[in-house]
Amino acid sequence: MASRSASVSADRSVPGLIVKFGNYPLHHGGVGAIRSLGRLGVPMYAITEDRWTPAAASRYLTAGFVWPTTGTERAEELVAGLLRIGDRIGRPAVLLPTDEEAAVLIAEHADALAGRFLFPPVERELPRRLASKQGLHELCVEHGVPAPATLFPSSYEEVEKYAGTAVFPLVAKNREAFERRRRPAVSGTTRIPDARRLLELARGWGPSPGVILQEYLPREEAEDWIVHAYFDADSTPQALFTGVKVRSWPPHAGMTAHAYIVDNPELAAMAAQFIKQIGFCGIIDLDWRFDRRDGRYKLLDFNPRMGAQFRMFENEAGIDVVRAQHLDLTGRRVPEGEQLAGRRFVVENIDLPALAAYRRSGYTTPHAPARATGTELAWAARDDIKPFFTMCARLVRPGVRHLWQMWRSRRRAAAAAAGE
Repeated sequence: MASRSASVSADRSVPGLIVKFGNYPLHHGGVGAIRSLGRLGVPMYAITEDRWTPAAASRYLTAGFVWPTTGTERAEELVAGLLRIGDRIGRPAVLLPTDEEAAVLIAEHADALAGRFLFPPVERELPRRLASKQGLHELCVEHGVPAPATLFPSSYEEVEKYAGTAVFPLVAKNREAFERRRRPAVSGTTRIPDARRLLELARGWGPSPGVILQEYLPREEAEDWIVHAYFDADSTPQALFTGVKVRSWPPHAGMTAHAYIVDNPELAAMAAQFIKQIGFCGIIDLDWRFDRRDGRYKLLDFNPRMGAQFRMFENEAGIDVVRAQHLDLTGRRVPEGEQLAGRRFVVENIDLPALAAYRRSGYTTPHAPARATGTELAWAARDDIKPFFTMCARLVRPGVRHLWQMWRSRRRAAAAAAGE
C-alpha cells in the first residue's frame, strides 16, 4: 500500500471534505476516503454526527465538523451549513458525498457552492433521476440497458389488478432514495411471496404508493456484481473497476460485506457506454445482477457518489475512485494501471453474520477467486487503528446500556420487595 501511494502525486494544498446527511455514524466509506487521501498528505475534513464517530477518530482527519442532520432538512438550510463549513476550512475543498441526499444537493445547488468547493460539473437534474428507482429504470429503457421488469403503481387499484397476473415472488422497493429518511413504504428491499401478502402491504401504502414492484431474480440463478468508477467532465472513465459480491448484509439485499475485484471487460464496457450516453461525470457505485437464465447483466442500483466499499478497488498505480476525482479536479493526471484482480474487501462487523446466513442458504459465487491477492479491511488498518476500536465501542454500547438498565431495574424491584 505504501509503495503504491508514494507514486501518486496529489495537490496537498486542496483539502477534501466528507459530506454526509443523516444519522449513520458507522459508515466505513467515509473512513476509507479520509485514509485514502490522507495517506497522500491531503488535509481531510468531515461532517460527523458527534465527536465519537469512527471517522472522527482517524489519525488522517485534520478536523471534524459536528453537525447532526436527518437528511430531511430544507435544501437552503443544508447549503447554508455547507457554506459555513467552507468558510471555516478557508480554501476550496473537494466535496466527497457519501449519500444520495448529499450528491443531489451538491448538483442542484452547484451555483451557490461553486468557489468554496470543487466537484464534478454534473448536469443539475441527473443525480436525482439516477438515485430514483423510477428515473433509473426509465433511463435504462431509453438506452437499452437491461434491467428487471418493473411496475410503478399509482394506486391501490393498480396493485390489486397487478396481483392477479404477477409472477411471485417479487420484490418491493421505495421509489425514491430519499423516502428512507422520511416514512418509507417498505423497509429496504422486501421480498413478497404471494398475492395475499402483496395486498396486505399495499393497504398501508396510501392512495399513491411510493413503491416499485420488481421482478425477483432468484439468487440460485444470479450473481451480484459491482462497478465503481470515476468519470471526468467528458464522461470519460479515469478509473473503472469491476468486482463480484460474495456476501451482503442483510443477505442478498443489503450492504456489501465481502467482495473481490474480478476482471469483467463486458460489464465494464456496458457501464462505460451507459455513462457516456447519459452524460454523467463524477464517482459512481453501480449494482448489477447477472441473470443466468438469459445470460444478461441487469442494472439494479445507480449510486451517483462513492460507495461504502470503494476502497476495495485500486489499480497498480495506487488509484481508487476518490483519488482519481481529487487528482482530476485539481488538474493532475490520473495514473493508469490494471485493477488489482483478486483483491478482497471485508467489512468486519457485518461479514460474520452474513457468513452464517450464506452458509445456511448454500449460496456460492463461482467467479470469486479461490485465494485473495490481498485484503482490504473496512475498519482495521495498522496505520490508523482508532476507527476500528471506536466502531467496536459503538456496537457494544447499546448492549452495555441495556444490561445496565436491566441491572438497575432488578435492584429497584429487589429494594421494593424488601421494603414490603
